[in-house]
Amino acid sequence: MAERNSLLSGNICRSALVSLFTLSAVLFIISWFFVLRSTGRPRLVYNGRIPNSKVLARNDTADESPDPDRLESVGSGSGGERGSSIDCENAVSHCGERFLKVFMYDLPPEFHFGLLGWEQEVFSVWPDIRTKIPGYPGGLNLQHSIEYWLALDLLSSKISGNAHDGAARRVYNSSEADVIFVPFFSSLLYNRFSKVKSTEKRGNDKLLQDKLVKFLESQEEWKRSGGVDHVIMAHHPNSMSEARNQLWPAMFILSDFGRYPPTIANVMKDVIAPYKHVIGTFSNDTSSFDSRPTLLFFQGAIYRKDGGIVRQELFYLLKDEKDVHFTFGSVQRDGVSKATEGMHSSKFCLNIAGDTPSSNRLFDPIASHCVPVIISDEIELPYEDVLDYSEFCLFVRTSDAVKKDYLINLVRGIGRDEWTRMWERLKEVEKHFEFRYPSKDDDAVQMIWKAVARKVPAIKFKVHHSRRFSRTKDPAGETEKQFLVPKNFW
Repeated sequence: MAERNSLLSGNICRSALVSLFTLSAVLFIISWFFVLRSTGRPRLVYNGRIPNSKVLARNDTADESPDPDRLESVGSGSGGERGSSIDCENAVSHCGERFLKVFMYDLPPEFHFGLLGWEQEVFSVWPDIRTKIPGYPGGLNLQHSIEYWLALDLLSSKISGNAHDGAARRVYNSSEADVIFVPFFSSLLYNRFSKVKSTEKRGNDKLLQDKLVKFLESQEEWKRSGGVDHVIMAHHPNSMSEARNQLWPAMFILSDFGRYPPTIANVMKDVIAPYKHVIGTFSNDTSSFDSRPTLLFFQGAIYRKDGGIVRQELFYLLKDEKDVHFTFGSVQRDGVSKATEGMHSSKFCLNIAGDTPSSNRLFDPIASHCVPVIISDEIELPYEDVLDYSEFCLFVRTSDAVKKDYLINLVRGIGRDEWTRMWERLKEVEKHFEFRYPSKDDDAVQMIWKAVARKVPAIKFKVHHSRRFSRTKDPAGETEKQFLVPKNFW
């Protein structure tokens, strides 16, 4: 009897323990469910908008990539005030003007339009573009003329009576600006004044770079951010050759990164802008696959250094192909007209790396609706975050291009339908590579401003992050340095 009672009480204890364990396990699972929900991925999506601006305001999904042809037009809206239908009080977004706010330094004319022969007027360092616009030299100088077009666009943004609907607008209070624009025509300066005269120790190019560095480092705007929110144009690969080492925190507008270490310039902080094409736009293009008899076209310098050595190898591989035009050429002796005729009659145009990864042999073919074949492994492309170049360009690795018959067989394998789709897309995107004044919606000037605008959230983050310890002192009693020289800088 005693044994049965003992066994019964043991069974009851085990049952209680099992029940308690089961209950604990259920409660543990439920509690972890709520913990995981509370610490899961944030539901607020960072849209990369400009603080206090709607220039890029939109609701993105993870799998959605922007289409440049559907980019929100600056100043667009359905009548009435230019604005958004978003409820600013309830929306989780920043509401404000729909343009990039740019403060431009009033640098002396020797840094910008004075380089074009313009003489300063009595009361202004800027030309009155309502009466006369200083001309820009032609030829190859035009390739790197973005500084000229961006400055004109800012000057026109505040002209009385001018309905400026551009992506950027000039403001006169730097504390209100998203970015600080430095109107230094560095590419023009290099092209025209980089040669040192026999009577000089240093050319005007280097002297003006030194003056620019001293000017910027003395400005409150530069001291306030360490230069992170400044925009400096250095489109010619050889421009700003010395100043870049002092002004590296700023955002550079470049043609490529070929002559920059990644600690000075990189795709995360800087903007790649297109060359201004030398060949005129192919207006009213009614050509077709069959009406362009040349399969593959290249005309330019064949013997180059650095990555451009591949040009020589390709020349010997392709020179005997019957429907390939591969010759030396330049802008001299009707070179532009010959290149225009050749590109207009060709299906594909080669864009091969030269001394640097980029060249105008991408943008001339785009203007000619000749499908670019890009052979440049290190190339970076303008607005590639919103533009899919694979829709209208053919990319070939250098290691593949130099294999016997590889390139020619690849190009011959593209039929009429596929080529026509790429040709049609070229005609759609060509507007994004057009520089002009006055600027038009989604042309090259506006696309560059929009690319700058997409960098602004990262700029704001850097500036805000640098202020964390602005009130603390280091052991030596000095305020902590906000911006450090990059690792391996020297």
